[in-house]
Amino acid sequence: MRSIGGGESGQGDEVIALHPAESGMQLGRALLHALHNAGISVLYQDRELKTVWARNMRAPWVSDTADSNGALPPAQAEQIAAAKGNVIASGNPERLELSVPTGDGMRWFQVWVDADRGHRGDVQGVVTTMVETTEQKRREQTLKTLLREVSHRSKNLLAIIQSIATQTGRYSETPDDFLKRFRGRLQSLASSQDLVTSSNWRGAALRELIRGQVVRYGADPAQSLRFNGVNPYLNPNAAIHIGLAMHELAVNSFSYGALARPDGFVEVTADLSNVAEAADKPALSLTWVEAIVANDNRRTEKRFGSVALERVVPASLNGTATLEITSDRLEYRLVVPHGNFETQ
Repeated sequence: MRSIGGGESGQGDEVIALHPAESGMQLGRALLHALHNAGISVLYQDRELKTVWARNMRAPWVSDTADSNGALPPAQAEQIAAAKGNVIASGNPERLELSVPTGDGMRWFQVWVDADRGHRGDVQGVVTTMVETTEQKRREQTLKTLLREVSHRSKNLLAIIQSIATQTGRYSETPDDFLKRFRGRLQSLASSQDLVTSSNWRGAALRELIRGQVVRYGADPAQSLRFNGVNPYLNPNAAIHIGLAMHELAVNSFSYGALARPDGFVEVTADLSNVAEAADKPALSLTWVEAIVANDNRRTEKRFGSVALERVVPASLNGTATLEITSDRLEYRLVVPHGNFETQ
């Protein structure tokens, strides 16, 4: 009988009986199945590194030749041979991480080299255990890439927030005015960022982005927003900045313009048009138009909203923009180069 668990009293321990066959062929077959299922390769060699036996050997550990290092490239074969020599000489185990180039790309392995000692403690041979860690390594590399991307985007977002804070402070008359405007712009950024994050950092669809900015103020998009034209997919940078432009236009409209009226609406048109510099790559022409019933002098004052629409947003997209305000009409037109969006 054997106690599993190591308790001296035996209480609470699982007690199993060892069948004589467990130490023979059944145990051997079970271990072979375990090696195969776990993808573990094991090689036993004597002191002269002649192969005595091997189990579950797979490429690149096997080849059509008698070479004990299989089909490994020379550099990796030398690493393992040196480790085996050290183990035979010192008796101390060694561990290696190998990268092996193949036709399908790089494969990674963890390799353990252990001494096989006799009854007197002398080293009689070496046991080499190989486990492939390619998928784990690829996941680690993917995670590192994602973390670098998150860090890069976070720094960009912080730079945008810093710029918004500076410009909002410059065009705010009181601390309360600053907090109100700054909070609204942060919420606009958060709304656009939510769309970008939910798409696994791919970006956001233009129609959904604009709708999200208008809905934030309680408007019914079916009545207050008339969207016409194409619906391209914006990359993350374009989504953030176009979202900011749509926020400024929506705030202005709800405060002084068409959306301040129960029956008011804005019309947004998105078209693709070729530009002289890149005729084979159409640019996105985005136009926001709304009617003005009565002119309000505050609409023509220079504020951060107009600075963002005419300078900050187009500069961030390498595009151009115009903002025209007359006595009865507001029109904002933004031209976005093709590199900021996808049409499929």
